[in-house]
Amino acid sequence: MAARRKTPYRILLPLANPRTARDLVRIGAGVANGRPTEITALGIVEVPEGVSLSEGATQARVARRLLQRVLDFGDEEGVELRTLVRIGRHAADGVIEAVGEEGSDLVIFGWGGPPTPSQAVRAEAEATEMALAGEPSTPRPVFSPTIDAVVRESPCDIAVVKQRGLDQVQSILVPVRGGPHAELAMRISRDLAKRFGARMVVLHVVPKGIGERAIERQQQAVDAFVKEHAGTRRATGMIREATSVRQAIMKEAANHDLVVMGASAQPTNASPDGRYLFGTLAESVASKAKPTVIVVKTKQSVGLATFDELRASEGTLAHADAFVERSSSLPVVVDKWFAENTFHAHEFSDISKLVALKERHGVTISVGLPALNEEKTIGTVIKRVKGALVDKFPLIDQLVVIDSDSTDRTVEIATELGVPVHRHSKILPEVGTFVGKGEALWKSLHVLDGDIVAWVDTDISNIQPRFVFGLLGPLLRETRIQYVKGFYQRPIRQGDKLQAEGGGRVTELMARPLINLFFPELSGMIQPLSGEYAGRRELLEALPFFTGYAVEIGLLIDILDRAGLPALGQVDLERRIHRNQPLPNLSQMAFVILQGAIRKLEERHRIELLTEVGRGMKLINTGKDRFNLEVREIGDEIRPPMNTIPAYLERRRALKDG
Repeated sequence: MAARRKTPYRILLPLANPRTARDLVRIGAGVANGRPTEITALGIVEVPEGVSLSEGATQARVARRLLQRVLDFGDEEGVELRTLVRIGRHAADGVIEAVGEEGSDLVIFGWGGPPTPSQAVRAEAEATEMALAGEPSTPRPVFSPTIDAVVRESPCDIAVVKQRGLDQVQSILVPVRGGPHAELAMRISRDLAKRFGARMVVLHVVPKGIGERAIERQQQAVDAFVKEHAGTRRATGMIREATSVRQAIMKEAANHDLVVMGASAQPTNASPDGRYLFGTLAESVASKAKPTVIVVKTKQSVGLATFDELRASEGTLAHADAFVERSSSLPVVVDKWFAENTFHAHEFSDISKLVALKERHGVTISVGLPALNEEKTIGTVIKRVKGALVDKFPLIDQLVVIDSDSTDRTVEIATELGVPVHRHSKILPEVGTFVGKGEALWKSLHVLDGDIVAWVDTDISNIQPRFVFGLLGPLLRETRIQYVKGFYQRPIRQGDKLQAEGGGRVTELMARPLINLFFPELSGMIQPLSGEYAGRRELLEALPFFTGYAVEIGLLIDILDRAGLPALGQVDLERRIHRNQPLPNLSQMAFVILQGAIRKLEERHRIELLTEVGRGMKLINTGKDRFNLEVREIGDEIRPPMNTIPAYLERRRALKDG
């Protein structure tokens, strides 16, 4: 029987300042207790009330760029480290949301210490001013408003680190009084001691004058506690008599490089809502001790008393329900998604880091280039993509042209440049074939082997490597994202001149209005019909494909229903120049896409909206002094999920076994 893989220990590092992250990463790497560790560096972008959350998109991009500097610390410590940026009204809400999303076991906060005298004077003046104005003043935070709020919620184990350097840790002091918080402090200390090769001193302070026999019993109890929880020969128990527990700990702390202590077992400093943080003792030691101090608190479940307290205040629950309703309304969800899941290709321009991520995740990447009579552009597309992302950097494992029976030199050019060409009409011949880009993409899944599959159109005249690495970056960096669409500025050619705006006419005049009306969750998608996108095979092979123009909107709707909005991402690829189609062709394209969206509505709501008449389109033919109508059957077929095709499943098994 194969050994069961150990569950990763997941640590969340909310970082207000990435420059202070090194020591926090070192601590995170040390507390994994021998298990595989996943550390997520979290950046929170706060957007004020009254401002759309989508306004945080630019700040989110800046935050992601700053967090990239933290990744090197993970490499130094030998742990998997990734970044995450969240948008919200309050940073604490973003942290708590991320804990749930990531399944975090531990949150580690860095704390800069108590306010300076000038900051304290300023805060006191503001409180006095508010009191004189009759406005309620907020209590002064123990650590910070964000840390305090998260600690009170206790969504998982929490550690707050007063950072004073961790260059050399030879001795760790663990003051204990028993209880679950002390046990957590012991576990973290034990793991850090192992990481740093340090000794542990477990300190228990007793009142002066209790007598030798009492001290002896206390020593025996501490020794037993150390034996049970320390798990190392380099741990010793120590009893100190003192009139002040705080002073005794502070005095002993001066002899050590790190102090780790748990929260008080009782709510010795209850906050206004009846909850407490770490207790005055731990908070005082963290503020004033000379070495770095880590104070920890175990997760607390919400008990019945909490709900009784809420009910005791008339109207509290109604207000809370109303807040939840407002915060989870669709416009807010879409705005938040837009800010968090909209990327720029430049964020992923360090290709070597993408290659490292690919290797770390153990995934392979295939890129398919659908083509139909693209002899003018396909050579440039292949040279730039292959040169940068296959030859120079091994980001792409497989590059393939999927040809739809071109009659020009498309196939010849691709073959001369060393890229395999598959005619989509010859792939899986037993299932027949249809005309259309969607058919080519669906069949390409059979010949593209990668765990991640990207498709890039071959009619792009200004192709750059960013068109590919921009799509792959979000998938490699954020495991929650399953599918990424590209968007860009789309110039339009008028005669011999290129106008800066005007491309994407079907998108703006039909697709986006349609989506806003019937699929509003997707209303943040800037270019839902773009031809550049990438996704995870496990998702793509489980989806049906329209065979023609409706393939893009069909995939978006099905992915939304199957994986949810957070699984979708979009990336700015800047500017795309390609062959613009004449208006009559766009009219037929729009008809097919509209028809496809309505068929998805029929599936979603189990109703019939299209009649047989509605599946045909009357085209207006014009000539000199005459008009006539031509009825043409226009519409896509639907291919089933590729993972239902026996030949595909057989090939996937063979690849896996081989």
